[in-house]
Amino acid sequence: MSRIGKAPITLPKGVDINVSKGNLVTVKGPKGELSQQVDPDLIIKTEDGEIVIDRPTEQKRHRAMHGLYRSLLQNLVDGVSEGYVKELELVGVGFRAANTGQMLELTIGYSHPIFFMLPDEVKVETKTEKGKPPVVRLESNDKQLIGQIAAKIRSLRAPEPYKGKGIRFVGEQIRRKEGKSAAK
Repeated sequence: MSRIGKAPITLPKGVDINVSKGNLVTVKGPKGELSQQVDPDLIIKTEDGEIVIDRPTEQKRHRAMHGLYRSLLQNLVDGVSEGYVKELELVGVGFRAANTGQMLELTIGYSHPIFFMLPDEVKVETKTEKGKPPVVRLESNDKQLIGQIAAKIRSLRAPEPYKGKGIRFVGEQIRRKEGKSAAK
């Protein structure tokens, strides 16, 4: 049996769950409301402040769905109770970041600044300190959405292996290459 799938999800204080017809799970908490459509074959039970997901058979498809939907529901519960934060740093000479509301303006070495409009579900904050690279902080209750947006921003100027310039996650290690040796 799936070790991830059979682990119960404990509901923190202030988080409510509602399972409607067709296995549409809606989770409400202090940070907002999220919903996820779960495979109709799986059985979702709420008991004693815990969510338990059961599968009907041992088919390969059911085993795969069991762990997947348990992880997705855990992400919903964590999102509405605590939220998620992603931080990106812009490493490079002259790289800057600024935001006006939901509009993120990036100056990352191209001939023009890049404007990136963020959805309302994601809060953005930019921070620039002297001697440190600028940091873009993204905050949301939806783990999938914040990860997708952070990956899109990173792809605008992915870190290169020779000088390490580009947009990277805070704490991310970049594998560096040596470059050409001096000619004899």
